[in-house]
Amino acid sequence: MKYKAEIINNSEHPLPFYATDGSAGVDLYANIGEPIVLKSLERTLIPTGIKIALPQGLEAQVRPRSGLAVKKGISVLNSPGTIDSDYRGEVKVILVNLSNEEVEITPGERIAQMVVATFVKLDWIEVENLAETQRGSGGFGSTGE
Repeated sequence: MKYKAEIINNSEHPLPFYATDGSAGVDLYANIGEPIVLKSLERTLIPTGIKIALPQGLEAQVRPRSGLAVKKGISVLNSPGTIDSDYRGEVKVILVNLSNEEVEITPGERIAQMVVATFVKLDWIEVENLAETQRGSGGFGSTGE
């Protein structure tokens, strides 16, 4: 199913687009005037120049680009970052350099991907006990290797 969403593009870069018919996400571009150098383990907030208005019931998730991760060690710090349908500010991306070397982010570089997804809202019902399951309260690694 396709939805329509309004967008303001205050950058010189193209509107987000799906590169192939099977693409789940669209690339986000660094809307910066000059290169930014990220030192090892340093993080920074990169503007994209776009503002979006998503229909209610949808969220946008900002995720790392696999190419930047494997080639440069760059990731999105709060991955996935959520953009709510009622947010109207500029989309910005928190990048972190997880490599041991300085990494340069250049103007117009594709820095992250954005995936739009539906979500479910729940009415929480407070109870004293939860139904038992085979797993129970076993945490990380409790289901085996």
